[in-house]
Formats: sequence, structure tokens, C-alpha cells
Amino acid sequence: MGLVMGTFSLQSKPVTYHKDKADDDLEMTIVCHRPEGLDQLEAQTNFNKRELQVLYRGFKNECPSGVVNEETFKQIYSQFFPHGDASTYAHYLFNAFDTGNTGSIKFEDFVTALSILLRGSVTEKLQWTFNLYDINRDGYINKEEMTDIVRAIYDMMGKYTYPVLKTDAPKQHVDAFFQKMDKNRDGVVTLDEFLFSCQEDENIMRSLQLFENVI
Repeated sequence: MGLVMGTFSLQSKPVTYHKDKADDDLEMTIVCHRPEGLDQLEAQTNFNKRELQVLYRGFKNECPSGVVNEETFKQIYSQFFPHGDASTYAHYLFNAFDTGNTGSIKFEDFVTALSILLRGSVTEKLQWTFNLYDINRDGYINKEEMTDIVRAIYDMMGKYTYPVLKTDAPKQHVDAFFQKMDKNRDGVVTLDEFLFSCQEDENIMRSLQLFENVI
């Protein structure tokens, strides 16, 4: 769960406030994609207007056009994992943000996902994570999908994090995951099984709380 959050460091850059609402609205008109108004985003997310302004400026600093494509997303994400290859995991993460399958992430997509991961309920956070693992979006997590995700995570963390990583470590991780999650032993994990198993696990529950006060 915590690995998802690397992307969100961009909003932590210091921001100096000297602008009023009119300036912010004007600023939003000069990019190629104009996001929804602050009032609408405030109603749709768990952020207030000031927080949205901070997030928007950070997003625009990284993505001046107002949208980010997958290649740019990978470049941004790879900065947080210099000792590994984050490209595959960033691909899966990008798809989780791009809920409309448009091939790009708008500010609205970014802030909606961030709202869930930082301020959402336990169920909302777990549902978002399930959708990340459900690569083909068929409503189930199978072993192939989980193996792809785990391998991508190991590649991203790099050899310095796992100096004695065995070649079968991803398989062992996936086997343990299914042993815990696949309650009816049918070879796939449903959303209900995922929610139930995660809420039973104290470590997972603690990890969901780590970023609640980031902003």
C-alpha cells in the first residue's frame, strides 16, 4: 500500500501564498486542459480549497500542459526509486489513475485518487488498491496479475533493498497472498475476499493510516 504513495511527494514542495481566488482561476485558464472549478473539486473530494490550490500548483509544476501521459508519469515516478526500475510498476499505477482509459491523467484524476488514498475510508482505500492489482479489470485478482505486480515492485525497489533476493521470491510472495486471501480456494481473489482479509490484518490496517496527515 505504501508504495503507491511515492507519486504524491510532488505536492510537498514549499508554496508561497500571495494569490487570491481570482488569480487562481486565471492561472487555471492558461494550461491546455482546464480542470474543474475549485468548488466542484472541493465537493467531490476530501480536500478544502487551500489544499486543492497547493496540489494544483504542484501538479502544474510537473505537468504544465495540465495533463500527464504515461511516459511523463514514468519519468516522474522513477525519481523516487533511483536504484531500481520503476517503469513497470508505474505503468500499472498510471492505469489505476487513468480510470477513463484516456491515456492521460488530468488534475481531476490525480486529486480524486489522492483524496481516496489520503482521506478516504478504509473500504475506499482498499477498493482502490484492489483495482490497482486487478490489471485486466475483470473484478478478480488472479495469480498471474499478482505475480506481475510483485515482480514490478521487486524491480522497482532494486538490488540495494533486497541484496539476497532469491529468484523465486515473487512466487513465494504470491503463494502467501493467495493462501491468506483466497478463502474459497477457487484460484482468484474477489473484492469481498480482499476487503475481509485486509481488514483482518493489523499490519495492513496500520499502513493505511500512515499518510492520513500528509497534507
